[in-house]
Amino acid sequence: MRRSCADGQAAPVSNPISTIEYLKAQTSKSGCDRLDLLLPCACDVKRKFCTLEKGSKPDPKVMKRESDGNAIVYCKGAFNTTNGKTAHGLVRFSQRYRVLSVIDSRHAGQDAGMILDQRNSGIPVYGSLGEAVTNARTLGQDLQFRVIGLAPDGGRLSPQARSDVCQAIEFGMNVDSGLHDFLSEDPEIKALAASRGVQLRDIRKPKAVHDLHFFSGKIEDVTSVKVAVLGTDSAVGKRTTAWILVRSLEDAGYTAELVGTGQTAWMQGAQYSIILDSLVNDFVSGEIEHVVWSCWKEQRPDVIVIEGQGSLMNPAYPGGLEILAAGRPDCIVLQHAPARKEYDGFPGYPMHSLSHQKQAIEMISEKSVIAVTINHEDMSPKEVPAVCTSLEQEVGVPVLDVLRNGGSQLVRALGPRLKS
Repeated sequence: MRRSCADGQAAPVSNPISTIEYLKAQTSKSGCDRLDLLLPCACDVKRKFCTLEKGSKPDPKVMKRESDGNAIVYCKGAFNTTNGKTAHGLVRFSQRYRVLSVIDSRHAGQDAGMILDQRNSGIPVYGSLGEAVTNARTLGQDLQFRVIGLAPDGGRLSPQARSDVCQAIEFGMNVDSGLHDFLSEDPEIKALAASRGVQLRDIRKPKAVHDLHFFSGKIEDVTSVKVAVLGTDSAVGKRTTAWILVRSLEDAGYTAELVGTGQTAWMQGAQYSIILDSLVNDFVSGEIEHVVWSCWKEQRPDVIVIEGQGSLMNPAYPGGLEILAAGRPDCIVLQHAPARKEYDGFPGYPMHSLSHQKQAIEMISEKSVIAVTINHEDMSPKEVPAVCTSLEQEVGVPVLDVLRNGGSQLVRALGPRLKS
């Protein structure tokens, strides 16, 4: 049974697009929520179309790519659960799309950011694609993409979701999917897309074997500090914490790049990305090495932050070993959900303790876990500080609440590894 969760540590992106009624309701509100604790949002110009706060100026260091276009994010029946983590990431932050709205009838009429993080994002949730399209057109907004924000076990496309894909194509929208069921290999969907002149992008579709890289040892050339953000479970907030660390490093005056390893990081616009769980196993290590090396060779950042996948001991999504072995991180940040007792989606499989997982990672990598960052899932705000204190005593490293306190303490935990 899937639990409701925030599955990450970032606040939402400010976005002025909504229904006419929603716009009227927002007219009395100006500016953004606190930006010093958030991921890049409106006044950071991470996306060139965002609205700047009065008096603010674009920051050239964060203007890395232009948006592919406006998008409606489909997350029917899964928003605010671990099956909706792709949608969550896009609501919180995306350089690739301008997110107009989210589809999930269970939360229709609410603000997506309020549901996830108790902060207004300006991204409304609708009950159906038809309603979202109607309101966008009323506002004169072009609709380029319908993005599948679902991340179910096994990455399969349900019959309902498939039907809704066809509806989006009928509306003339391109469809991006991060699932393992490839839209471009479904004869009916492929033919329908061709007849409407729209594009299907299967983000998880693997590259040809001749385009893949085998491990060579060139990772040893990389002089940037490499930080792996691993987790004690899947869908626990690794990617979002990785983005917070990147931004906090930039705020502290360092250059930093995220190396994404899943479909959501690609959808968010990570400049250097691979889709780890779509790769032929023989080339997993080589592709990790190559993307980290390419990031270093082309950007020479002070720090490269590597997004983890799954967890070392998750029975269905074992991950992290390949990043430790091939990415050769200099240190590890470990993301943890203290209130989670069983591995995500698998009742009867109790999670190994935080101290046990930390010990395993350090033994395998011969590198230190420098900090633990927490997910607030199933905890009240009042509980969090005491939990952090208790865990800190257990594992002997800082246990940080980057969602509420920002990433500056995490940067300090990197300490002497950073160049002055």
